Amino acid sequence: MMKMPDWLSDFSGAVTVCDKAGKILYMNAKSAQTWSRYGGAKLIGKSVLECHPEPARKKLAKMLKDKKFNAYTIEKKGVKKLIYQSPWFQKGKYMGFVELSLVIPSKMKHFIRS
Repeated sequence: MMKMPDWLSDFSGAVTVCDKAGKILYMNAKSAQTWSRYGGAKLIGKSVLECHPEPARKKLAKMLKDKKFNAYTIEKKGVKKLIYQSPWFQKGKYMGFVELSLVIPSKMKHFIRS
């Protein structure tokens, strides 16, 4: 398991980190809770590709290869979330992906600033 800042373990959003091959390196408490029916923290060390059905698996494999971020919103059981998947780097070297899953209000203010 990868060492992360202490505050991240209890962060209210789900944070999942994988290496460039897709092996899960870290899940904070919210991520482990979110994925508990699939094993929760026991998913650390497993491939994120194994955790996704097609066509999501193919899209995720391409993201890992191409190092391209992805962001979208979903709604499940009346809960709306922002999913933000981004490559992470260490000293300029591509290391893998971070996924943030944040619960958001069904209606949010949107500001355009200049």
